[in-house]
Amino acid sequence: MTGTVSKTERLPIKDSSDVVFVRQRVRVWATNLKLSLVDQTKIVTAASELGRNTLEHGGGGELEIAEVVDGVRKGIRLSFSDKGPGIADIKQALTDGFTSKQGMGLGLGGSKRLMNEFDIKTAPGEGTTVTVTRWK
Repeated sequence: MTGTVSKTERLPIKDSSDVVFVRQRVRVWATNLKLSLVDQTKIVTAASELGRNTLEHGGGGELEIAEVVDGVRKGIRLSFSDKGPGIADIKQALTDGFTSKQGMGLGLGGSKRLMNEFDIKTAPGEGTTVTVTRWK
């Protein structure tokens, strides 16, 4: 991940209403950063998918939203983390068409395509952290 974090906000993800709040807060951050409507939509869509994954597969967790700066460009970094069972097969989880039955149908691969940077750290029994960045 590139860039320096200039400010952050942490949000718990414990139930479905938290996923809705995550979407709202991510949209506010994207709007404040003056990202285009298309970029706002991409970020909010990825946030919704990753927030739902954190809740449904990780048993809940948290989101850290960060404004990042890299030279003259600014962006938003979202880091979703949980202490759930982890992902046994990352390659399969990133395969197109592989998604949970209750997600938006994008899965991790779809979320990855919506963002400029994507990183996942996971191990069976040790939880998962997915970090994504979208640059202006």
